[in-house]
Amino acid sequence: MSLQMPQFKGFTLVEFMVAIAIMAILLTLAVPSFNESKLSSQLRASANDLVASANLARSEAIKRRAIVTLCVSSNGSTCGAGSWQQGWIVLNGANVIYHEAAVPNGFHITAAGGTTTFSFQPTGVDATAGTFTVCRATPIAGDQERMISIDATGRAWVRRTTTGSCP
Repeated sequence: MSLQMPQFKGFTLVEFMVAIAIMAILLTLAVPSFNESKLSSQLRASANDLVASANLARSEAIKRRAIVTLCVSSNGSTCGAGSWQQGWIVLNGANVIYHEAAVPNGFHITAAGGTTTFSFQPTGVDATAGTFTVCRATPIAGDQERMISIDATGRAWVRRTTTGSCP
């Protein structure tokens, strides 16, 4: 009868350390990419929220046969002054149809000409035409931005640009 040494199966300490080092290198490369993806997603969401609000205002104007306004609002109940990133409302007279909260910190929404109010007519046409720029200012100004256009018929759409000139 011979004695056999038990066979241990597993990793050696050296193999384990090499695997940990490889995982650390891969994570170092992947984390910035995930952050960029998250920021890009927030940018897209903010632009799409504004387009959805413009489309809602137009459809409500047609449905109610009354002028419906899309305007800057910091308190969620009245039109105000300031910038679009503080939030906005869709308003019919004194009736708030929809309220959108402020966009995430570090993002800017600017309207061409500093416009703070867009009016949609009951016919669906003769709306206030204008453009918005949605961009990221911090942590660093990214090269991605979204341009939102509202034409004289009240139709709103968004397109991606890479100007990267966030104020």
